[in-house]
Amino acid sequence: MIELYYWTTPNGHKITMFLEESGTAYTIHPVNIGAGDQFAPDFLRIAPNNRIPAIIDTAPADGGAAISVFESGAILHYLAEKTGKFLPADLRGRTEVMEWLFWQMGGLGPMLGQNHHFSQYAPERLDYAITRYVNETNRLYGVLNQRLADRDFIAGDYSIADMACYPWIVPYERQGQSLEDFPHLKRWFHAIRTRPATLRAYEKAKSVSQTATVTEESKKILFGQTAQHVR
Repeated sequence: MIELYYWTTPNGHKITMFLEESGTAYTIHPVNIGAGDQFAPDFLRIAPNNRIPAIIDTAPADGGAAISVFESGAILHYLAEKTGKFLPADLRGRTEVMEWLFWQMGGLGPMLGQNHHFSQYAPERLDYAITRYVNETNRLYGVLNQRLADRDFIAGDYSIADMACYPWIVPYERQGQSLEDFPHLKRWFHAIRTRPATLRAYEKAKSVSQTATVTEESKKILFGQTAQHVR
């Protein structure tokens, strides 16, 4: 059983997408990041970076004690190893998937996150920052669009690389992008959006919360963190 510590964010959706695709049994433990649940001592013991998602695997493959994993990319890799699904066994295929998983973790997610922050949530409008991150989002969309020009999915077959990237493209309009400018990405996006497991994962999100995570009150919690919050 996978105990999933989750909130309804792109990084959270990655893990429910995998669990639904693989048919792995799991239980969701909501961590309302807008209310500050991510700073609870019990959560920090398994997620020291005070970010969702995190998991506890109560039945790890080595037969030992339960194991916890934080960071969405590490979780996807762990689950793929555990189940033997969505990560190729051959060296070259596996390397491709891992390249694009790291690309998402190091580029697509952080840059689009900054796009969201400065275009949607910053207390004052900073045109330079908005332009910087909207343009970088556009560049990254272009990289992904080019990658998908001659293949159905990022690394050929559907994999954890696709699951990592897709949730970050869902709010493309808020990121100042049009999928019409990226025809290969658009085709890929719609193919994933209509997968039964994707539909189930996003329905699970609705059952956890349908209210906005970022409010005027929650901004103080989400955007004012310093080292004192993890002591």
